[in-house]
Amino acid sequence: MVTNEFTRESRLLTPSQFQSVFSNPSRFGSSHFTILITQSNDDNNRLGLAIAKKRVKLAVQRNRIKRLVRESFRLNQHQLPHIEMVVMVKSGIDELDNQQINKQLEKIWRKIIQRHKK
Repeated sequence: MVTNEFTRESRLLTPSQFQSVFSNPSRFGSSHFTILITQSNDDNNRLGLAIAKKRVKLAVQRNRIKRLVRESFRLNQHQLPHIEMVVMVKSGIDELDNQQINKQLEKIWRKIIQRHKK
């Protein structure tokens, strides 16, 4: 059964899990996002968030961006190939509204799906 939940297994949790993505990633990006991905060893897609305080000053904005990324990932995770990804943001993203952020994420998910078609 396909569920759209975002569980603990859907997240990168430890520094070593993040390091495995940072060591040899494919890059996908938009004007405000950089997403690093690597092939996953198991059948789970996993998401890590690296939203730097340097890029987004206010905690409330960082949390909003994280929420939007998690929700977008949750809804699209079953179309994505088996990957582990770290989402990073660029300066100025806190000036976008939720709809613009979602639009950029949708575009990136489509790019990743295109690139990894078997």
